[in-house]
Amino acid sequence: MQSPEARTAATPAQFHLALAAFADEVVGTLARLFAYVGALILFAILGLAALGQLPSLPDDEPASRPGWSVADRSHPAFALSRIDSSEKTASYTIFRHPEGGRRDVLRWTGEADRPVAELEIYREGGEFDVTRPATADLAVHMGLGEATPLEQAGLIDTKFGPVALFRPTGTAEGARACLAYLKRSEEPALQISGFSCQGDTLPARRAAIACTLNRLTLLTSGNEPKLAELFAHAELKRRACAPQGSSDWLLGAANAQLRGAL
Repeated sequence: MQSPEARTAATPAQFHLALAAFADEVVGTLARLFAYVGALILFAILGLAALGQLPSLPDDEPASRPGWSVADRSHPAFALSRIDSSEKTASYTIFRHPEGGRRDVLRWTGEADRPVAELEIYREGGEFDVTRPATADLAVHMGLGEATPLEQAGLIDTKFGPVALFRPTGTAEGARACLAYLKRSEEPALQISGFSCQGDTLPARRAAIACTLNRLTLLTSGNEPKLAELFAHAELKRRACAPQGSSDWLLGAANAQLRGAL
């Protein structure tokens, strides 16, 4: 039998042993927990890599956003009134943006499908960038480089009011070059733009664009009463185009290269 002194001496030793065992158990539990969490992270990384979903853009670069797409099921909202029944119409393409924008684009082509004219009606949505110059895309639509500078080439009077004309910078006054045009409306938020390469002289090209805009009509405004109001007021100021036989097909029906239908 142990004496009271021996039992008293053994108690601190047993306490230290129990404390050491408890510490070992805590350390082991934490080690296993860290290993478990690390394994989960590793599996997650491998899974993302296998699915090709690891982010590839720097943190300061915005994620890509959906852009414009062709709206095959949308119906044309605009048309050009015909001067006579023999006149051919342009191809008509509608683009929509997920943030609400819509572009109705009419194009005319000549020999070898070379674009000779374009008319675009852009109804702005949430994607519209107010900091981007309105003329930024005109050069590209004309078949020129994006960095090609344009200069103003005067104004023409249309049923929508004055419309600004543009041409490549440095073009000689009498040179035969395409003319771009642009008209903006704040209410409704609308932009009418395009270009024309037709006409042997600058006055003929100006008249061709004016005739195109004067013949532009609204088929349906959808749920946009301001758009209907804009075209209704414009119709009150519409002027007739030049008589048939003009050297420019947009002023008459002489061009036989137009194809497609609305």
